[in-house]
Amino acid sequence: MRVLIIEDDEKTAQAIASGLEAAGFSASVSHTGEEGVFQLNAEVFDLVVLDWMLPGRDGIEILKTIRAGGSKTPVLLLTARDAVEDRVLGLE
Repeated sequence: MRVLIIEDDEKTAQAIASGLEAAGFSASVSHTGEEGVFQLNAEVFDLVVLDWMLPGRDGIEILKTIRAGGSKTPVLLLTARDAVEDRVLGLE
């Protein structure tokens, strides 16, 4: 299973990638939203781990972009936000 991690924090991205690889997954990392969208358009992934708060283009914008393009790839959205409104926005 191929997983794309879009996370701007280097330590967090590497920790996630290391954990996934130890479990037998193939993990690729992008540190910006633009780089992540480029990788999603160039390669096939089975899952995306997406940080909400990225510099420039945030995770919600990226998620809307990939869904508008017809992608049904599952996305796990990471965030430190805990307001009910944020959770609802992420689920929508």
